[in-house]
Amino acid sequence: MTSDALPYTVRAARPEDYDTLVAVVDEWWGRPASRDLTRVFLDHFHATSLVAQEPDGSPAGFVIGFLSPSNPACAYIHFAGVAPGRRRAGLARDLYERFFARARAEGRTVVKAITSPVNTRSIAFHTALGFTASDPLPDYDGPGLDRVTFRMEL
Repeated sequence: MTSDALPYTVRAARPEDYDTLVAVVDEWWGRPASRDLTRVFLDHFHATSLVAQEPDGSPAGFVIGFLSPSNPACAYIHFAGVAPGRRRAGLARDLYERFFARARAEGRTVVKAITSPVNTRSIAFHTALGFTASDPLPDYDGPGLDRVTFRMEL
């Protein structure tokens, strides 16, 4: 039986999840990505972030997201990851839907996210969920850091 057939549990993230998640994210993404998952997100936005756990307690996936303190209509997903053995089985969609439900419950009407233009899997995933993707925006995050932005009305 593959791991995607096994049940998982989902809970609110906790600050102490940081070390576990940052330890797997580069492997899960197949490239250096841990630099984008800094401790500040789990220290300050753990209550709106989610962790999916395998039956043995190891991470199956996660969504780091927050309710914008500056824009009361907006929620933002900063980072997401799913263990390779869990991909294409609905876990990421489940985590996003749970985040959307939380955002709606808090009166948010828009969810945003960003990715690099080379992250074609992320672009395909977000558009399949119903996000509208921008064209690549040159220097969005600084010189040479082009990004694609996503927006979805809740």
